[in-house]
Amino acid sequence: MTLNSAIYDGTVVHERVRPKRHHLRYDVFTMLLDMDELPELDRRFALFGYNRAAVFSFYDKDHGPTTGADLRPWVEARLAEAGLHHDGISIRLLCYPRIFGYAFNPLSVYFCYHRDGALMAILYEVCNTFKERHTYIIPVDDPTRRVIKQHCSKALYVSPFIGMDADYFFRIVPPGDGVNIVIRQEDADGLLLAASFQGRCKPFVAQTLFSTLIRFPFLTLKVIGGIHWEALRLWLKGVPFITHQPADQVVQSSVERHGESGA
Repeated sequence: MTLNSAIYDGTVVHERVRPKRHHLRYDVFTMLLDMDELPELDRRFALFGYNRAAVFSFYDKDHGPTTGADLRPWVEARLAEAGLHHDGISIRLLCYPRIFGYAFNPLSVYFCYHRDGALMAILYEVCNTFKERHTYIIPVDDPTRRVIKQHCSKALYVSPFIGMDADYFFRIVPPGDGVNIVIRQEDADGLLLAASFQGRCKPFVAQTLFSTLIRFPFLTLKVIGGIHWEALRLWLKGVPFITHQPADQVVQSSVERHGESGA
């Protein structure tokens, strides 16, 4: 059986331009997990578990409604809200797995494909350190484009150094031999922050899992540790602190209509 699931080895870069310049770069990996392949991955690989403890594991409760229910119906319901037909679709989630039982995903990206393989929608699941999450559901206007361009207004407090009056502009090269995700955050004065992940595809096989473990045994701790370390650096630079604005609900989503023609 040829797997759609894969591992992407790459680099996260953030470049803040205002009110103080700030740069960070981290080597990371992510997993692209086909929702329909999760039970097979669980059976096939000793290092990977689906809704069970393992060196690498994926739990439904870490995403979507966070209830632990199967994620596929939840994604399909979000697509239905957007008026999209979802029978026979393929859903692939790009995210960090749990490593030794722990994970934190600032951003998880769902790529939803028609039966014929055309990309129909991208869902951006944004999480903050207050255990709140918001998923932006954006249909893909033209799946034939190499770079998918989308945007939406910010709806969830994420960083204590960036206000809510801002927009996200996405530039996405969907997963293939590589994946490239670029997010520009802009406010009324223009570009504030550019963030990106660029990764190279590796097959989801036992050898890749083992080599990834050797290279990144504590990646998920590195992610949450890096968030707090970079926040401290920004505070020491004198960047103004913005108080947390609690979300109306812990888990929210919204349908956006800002595709290629809108950005």
